[in-house]
Amino acid sequence: MIKFIGEFPTTLVSVCVIAGISATSVNSESTVHDAHIAIENSAVLTKQEANQIYLDLMDRMRTGYASAQLDIVSNYQDWPKYNDAPYISATHGQRYVNSYANKMARDYGTLNDGDTLPAGSVLAKDSITVTDEDHIFPGALFVMEKLPDGAHPQTGDWRYVMVMPDGSLFGDTIGSRSQEMVYCHECHEAVASRDYTFFVPSDHRLTK
Repeated sequence: MIKFIGEFPTTLVSVCVIAGISATSVNSESTVHDAHIAIENSAVLTKQEANQIYLDLMDRMRTGYASAQLDIVSNYQDWPKYNDAPYISATHGQRYVNSYANKMARDYGTLNDGDTLPAGSVLAKDSITVTDEDHIFPGALFVMEKLPDGAHPQTGDWRYVMVMPDGSLFGDTIGSRSQEMVYCHECHEAVASRDYTFFVPSDHRLTK
């Protein structure tokens, strides 16, 4: 029996994989770097299992994220999805994620070194936690928006936004709690030659 409950139970916390912050406990009111607290006992799912869990959660996730009133991703689940099933992302705390891109970012899946996406491109990655105890936790929505040339050179003109499952805003590169998003770009600098964009693992890429 799969149990759908809230995010960040105290028994599942290990370390913050990107920010480098160690932790031994966390509760529902914690705010500092919660989004990347790694899950110690993430379940191993088949693609069919992962897809079914995501289908069961989609409406709940859409409603929660919508509370943030972030217009650029208001209909992200209607965009092309680039993975055939949710896949585990180590850089997102061992959560299962999906990768979406809007129409402006249609070349996201074919970028080569030196290629860039145009201003207005938006990438959205929603997430869920599934533990080996059959608990499920809606995760954060991670957003990248390509800004006009020169708008934010310190991040390669990318805006990073993180929306928590209840719609609260964890941080926004060009808005509230901007410092909380610095580590996002620090991670994406590893793929600077590909316009700071990671892509779906080869075994989960959706064939177009």
